[in-house]
Amino acid sequence: MHVRWLIPAAAAVAQVAYATQYMSVEDAQKAAFPTATHFTPVTVTDTTPAWSPKVFDARSGDTHLGYLVVDQVIGKSELITYSLALDANGAIAGLEILDYRESHGGEVRLAGWRKQFVGKSAAEPPAFNRDIKNISGATLSCRHLTEGVQRVLQLYQRSLAKA
Repeated sequence: MHVRWLIPAAAAVAQVAYATQYMSVEDAQKAAFPTATHFTPVTVTDTTPAWSPKVFDARSGDTHLGYLVVDQVIGKSELITYSLALDANGAIAGLEILDYRESHGGEVRLAGWRKQFVGKSAAEPPAFNRDIKNISGATLSCRHLTEGVQRVLQLYQRSLAKA
């Protein structure tokens, strides 16, 4: 007797997810503010249970250097954890990708793409497809990271600038 096994096509295709941690929060703090002597967590009440970024006040002695905000956005279907460094005046000093969990679109981690955000502020927030160029194959990651940065800049303007 000859036995033939049939495997349904859907069972033969496996979706592979990639999760890569590029930096820890501590590494991002040191990269953004290399002269900082300490980072103090800031309690921000202007958020919702669905959105509660971690905010750190970067200081060198008594001098306020800026803020480091750790936030998450959805890429295509998985979370992207990133940090946004804001200088003492609220302008973006740097953007780092801490964790990237998507199988495609990791090019958002490239320095050239992230550099587009530097210097932007709540007064002149970055706009997708105007200031922030799209990366083919990473459209949703690019769009959602830009929206996340805009949301953090609004939080700065509403809460942190007054602190």
